[in-house]
Amino acid sequence: MSWAIWITGLPGSGKSTVTSAVKEKIPDAVILRLDELRKIVTPEPTYSDAEREYVYRALIFTAKTLHELGHKIIIDATGNKRAWRELARDLIPDFHEVYLKCPIGLCMEREKTRVDTHAAPRQIYEKGGKGWPVPGVNVPYEEPDNPDVVIDSEKESPHIAADKILDMLKKEIK
Repeated sequence: MSWAIWITGLPGSGKSTVTSAVKEKIPDAVILRLDELRKIVTPEPTYSDAEREYVYRALIFTAKTLHELGHKIIIDATGNKRAWRELARDLIPDFHEVYLKCPIGLCMEREKTRVDTHAAPRQIYEKGGKGWPVPGVNVPYEEPDNPDVVIDSEKESPHIAADKILDMLKKEIK
């Protein structure tokens, strides 16, 4: 059975790490990482509002198409606007939103030391301090109103998070 999960949270909240932990438990799932898509769609990104709108809509279209083909989808993307995640919910049956809640200070510390960024830009918070548009710094991050799962990534390990996501899927998908 196909489904789609959007793992959302601030940059550095652990989205890619949790996504990889879920993938270990569901090897046939397809991961859509926004930062990897962006490298192709906008090789020299400006991160303008218009550009983000195009990139997120392309991500949602890709997830919808893969879902229709019967795939299990994990979306790894900040998705700072609630409207994008709601559009995905409207267009994709069996859509689930997972919110990684994490204090911005910890996100900043993690971002400074992470090695594998999965194509995410480096020093994002440092750049945000210099005016670069960064969710949670100078671009709003709209927390989900009613996520299917909330994970406190300050206190819960990626493997505990993956188990919580699997438990949600078992309950939601029949």
